[in-house]
Parts: sequence; C-alpha cells; structure tokens
Amino acid sequence: MSAIITVRDLAKTYDSGFQALKGVSLEIRRGEIFALLGPNGAGKTTLISIVCGLVNPSAGQVLVGEHDIVRHYRKARSLIGLVPQELTNNMFDTVLATVRLSRGLFGKAPDEALIERILRELSLWDKRNERIMALSGGMKRRVLIAKALVHEPQVLFLDEPTAGVDVELRRDMWAMVRRLRDNGVTIILTTHYIEEAEEMADRIGVINHGELLLVEDKATLMRKLGTRQLTIQLQQPITEIPAALACHALTLADEGHALVYTFDAKCEQTGVADLLRQLEREGLEFKDLHSSQSSLEDIFVGLLQGQEQPRLRVGEGA
Repeated sequence: MSAIITVRDLAKTYDSGFQALKGVSLEIRRGEIFALLGPNGAGKTTLISIVCGLVNPSAGQVLVGEHDIVRHYRKARSLIGLVPQELTNNMFDTVLATVRLSRGLFGKAPDEALIERILRELSLWDKRNERIMALSGGMKRRVLIAKALVHEPQVLFLDEPTAGVDVELRRDMWAMVRRLRDNGVTIILTTHYIEEAEEMADRIGVINHGELLLVEDKATLMRKLGTRQLTIQLQQPITEIPAALACHALTLADEGHALVYTFDAKCEQTGVADLLRQLEREGLEFKDLHSSQSSLEDIFVGLLQGQEQPRLRVGEGA
C-alpha cells in the first residue's frame, strides 16, 4: 500500500532549547487509521502541527501526497483536515456560517448539499443556525470536525479527539471515523487512551520524549500487552450479572455500580467491542470506562527493554 504521508528525519527545537522531536521518520499508508500514542508532552501535537503546516520544522522533510509541506504548502495543506485538541471556533458565528467559511478558505466552490450531509452526520443540522457560543462542549467539538471535513480532505488528523468528551460523543466519533476510512480517507489519531487505539486503529505508533519508539500493526502490538481489566461504570446499579452476559469474564464491583471485565490483550479479539454492544442490548447504560494496566510509557519502554514495569491506570493524563 502506497504512503500518503512520508516523514523523514523530522526534528523540532524551540527557541527555549526544548527539543520536541528528535529525528522522527514515519510513513502513513493511504486509507488506514493510524494511532499515534504517547503520554502528554511526548511530541504528538508538535508532529501533527508540522505536518499540517502550523509549526516550522528545524530539520527533516514531510511529504503529503508527494507534495513537500514547505515548498508546496498550499497543495499539501489542501489534502489535510485537522481537528485540533483546543476549541478554536469563532464563538459569535453560526454553525452554518463557520462551516461555509472553512470550505471557502480552501478555494472550494459552494456545495450546500455536501455541507448539509456533513452536518447531518454529525447531528448538527438542527443547530445550523445557532451561534457557536450557545453550543455544548461536545457540539463545539463536532463543529471542529465539520470544519475539517468540508473541503473534502484525503487525510484527517484528530488530535486527542475524545479528551474530556462524554461516552455518547466518543462512540459517535468512532463510528464516523470508520465511515470516513471506508470512503478512502486516511485517519491519523493522536491519543493517550489506549482503548481508542485498540478500538479503531490499523497500525499504532508510540512516541515518547520526541522519539518514535515503535510502529507496528495493531494485532501484533496487542499480543504483547498482557492481561487487562476494563471497568465499566453503570448509570444504575445492578444486583447480579445478567445471564446473557455469563459468557464474559465479568465481576460486579462498587456495590453494583460497576462491571469489571478481565481479558487477555494478547488475543487479537479481546471481546471488548462485543461486550459493549451486548450491554446496550441488555439495556445497561454506562457512563464511563477505565482500563487498568501499565501506563503507555511503562508498557512501550518495557517492551523495548524487556523490563517489568509497575501497573498503573491508562486514560488519566498518562
């Protein structure tokens, strides 16, 4: 499969002397979902900011669709959609005006049918005439996604897309990402939630202290992680585990307010996705998920060095 993004020996040192990236080389394949994992401050956001033309590299080269991001900035940038970690909308504009403007900034002809389709897919159509300031945090994040998609990019960057969002929006975003991939869009996801990478990614890269430690197919990587526990916080407590869920390794916890699922992450099929779907069929609503295992830094440094690491919790600012 050909590469749509090629990164060669990329380095970034800020004026303060901080070295955010140290000779990173990477290829992203067309039509894949690539998850870039690492703790906060590892270099994830700096890397995608350089690829998207928001930060100048200190050294190295980046090609997007064979266009150099420095010499052919406009062509390279036109292929990219970016959903940033921070909310960056004009709070006084309406949803519709914001999305229309984003399409126009890329020199695209008006396409009201496309805009309507994107807004409907993101459950924003009914709010199209509302000002951004009146929207919830989750809806504001949906607007960012609409802005990133409206110029029909070939590559979509999602920088910590579900940090601080509710479970419903997280599931909606997972479904949307799969639809985009099925339509040929390449997705690059940066996250420190390993559950997100396991749910969606085809390949996984691990970055720490500005260095790319590892790039592997998800199935290969998951076989190395060992046993994990997924704690599912329920909206309403239960007194016993439903018979329909008996086939899963579940235990009750927190006086019936939580289910704990133990599984072997070395298996290609962990059963997590099936379990969550079955919970919905049983009418068991959940409000939060926590996966207990080593931190990402501990796991991946340990994988390379062959060392035992202490077990910590992923997903809480690792």
